[in-house]
Amino acid sequence: MAAPSYGLIATFETAPEIYHAAEQVRDAGYKNWDVIAPCPLHGLDKAMGLKRSIVPRISLAGGLTGFCTGMSLIWWTGASDYKLIVGGKPLFSPMFAFPVSYELTILFTAFATIIGMFVVNGLPRHYHPVLKYDQIKRGMDDAFFIVIEARDPRFNLANTTALLAKAGGKSIKELEA
Repeated sequence: MAAPSYGLIATFETAPEIYHAAEQVRDAGYKNWDVIAPCPLHGLDKAMGLKRSIVPRISLAGGLTGFCTGMSLIWWTGASDYKLIVGGKPLFSPMFAFPVSYELTILFTAFATIIGMFVVNGLPRHYHPVLKYDQIKRGMDDAFFIVIEARDPRFNLANTTALLAKAGGKSIKELEA
């Protein structure tokens, strides 16, 4: 019995090739696919049709939460829980609360960014079917790959293989799950 298919992988040798291939896959309407590259490629996310990440919004929410937590903490301790008037100072002043709020803003932003990145990227993932491909190490050195998953609604083994070949893909292989 054959192992279930994860999808197809195709090798590309240069960055311009992978850009044009990504545009062709995007224009063909595929949704569940990815590019593996040995280095960051400026503009590849646009060629793939990816939207902007939500991680910056998660970071902003974490920072605002930290700032409000700091201000609330100082207000609660000074004006509500332990009212202590010293030298005519007010029970609460944002000026006194700023150092605590500033530090909590940085701390909460860092935690929100890390947690947001892990959640959005689906980490930690200790195994991926692409790692079974015998040439995958080249993806960290000198080759580029496009992986189209079999769960994509437009995936058809023959048509997808033809698309990758037309896009310039070499060594098109089926990956087992």
